[in-house]
Amino acid sequence: MAGKNIAVVAFGAGVTYCLYKLLFSKRSYKYRNPEQSGKENSHPEVWNAEDLKSGPTEALVIKNPSNSLDPQHLQVLLELLHDTEEPFTREQVLVTLANCAAFSVNQDLIRSLNGISVIGSILYDPSAEVKVKALNALNNLSMNVPNQEQITVYLPRIQEIVNTAPRNSDLQLAGLRLLTNMSVTNIYHHAIISSVPQFLQILEDGSELVQIQVLKVLVNLSANSHLTKHLLTLKPPSSFISLFDSCNNRDILLRQLIFIANLKENLKKEAQEDIQCICANDSFYSLLFGNSSLLPQKLASLLLHQDADMKLQAARILTRPF
Repeated sequence: MAGKNIAVVAFGAGVTYCLYKLLFSKRSYKYRNPEQSGKENSHPEVWNAEDLKSGPTEALVIKNPSNSLDPQHLQVLLELLHDTEEPFTREQVLVTLANCAAFSVNQDLIRSLNGISVIGSILYDPSAEVKVKALNALNNLSMNVPNQEQITVYLPRIQEIVNTAPRNSDLQLAGLRLLTNMSVTNIYHHAIISSVPQFLQILEDGSELVQIQVLKVLVNLSANSHLTKHLLTLKPPSSFISLFDSCNNRDILLRQLIFIANLKENLKKEAQEDIQCICANDSFYSLLFGNSSLLPQKLASLLLHQDADMKLQAARILTRPF
């Protein structure tokens, strides 16, 4: 029996290696961003058409795929992933599955083979690197709406990983990328909203990459008018207002502007007094509407910004009275 198990692992590892070599030797990767078309990046993104309103979505995408793997190959990979606890083997299988999931036909096939459940269970692996690879695979699979229905089971675990992972780690970033995809539509916002206070803390002391990723999630959530009241009652990071200085990272500033513009657009005038009664002096509501808020002054200076998107979002906010 031991010899048989070793043979299975060896065979599976061989298949994984061959698939890994095949995918990485014959496919090129392309960063697909409306603002920077054709830029190469090791973690490419795909932005939806409603990027400036409802937020971006992203995944690892293989450029111009011409074929897909046979079902039996994927089945071998999933069985190997399930049966082995060896970290290196798990990483290689997950990398291969993540790239397979760039093919839309494989997104359906992996789901039909119970692959999402197998990959989701790996989120409890003790290895941070293995969890990163599992999150990347789920990130690609989440580009498929039926897959999202199954991935939602793992949202509590994904949020736990994001909130407890070492700050600015690959693990935290991978979790935030997946949450970005899962929050593009309103369907799963109710399962994510409770983590926003932790996300705001991550925004406070995260690196620029982490800040951008947190803001992508916040932008998606802010586009949901049903969450406006809840978001306005939360306390922004102490550094939030300073991030509006025009010298800051463009991606950070632009997403902050979209986040605030969404909140203002979704706030019904007749509900403003009711919200004011439940909001503290250090809430997002006070930041937007408080008499001592510095935000209007910051925004006014951005109307002269050379970036057209910056000016557009600043105008979106200022055209609605404070």
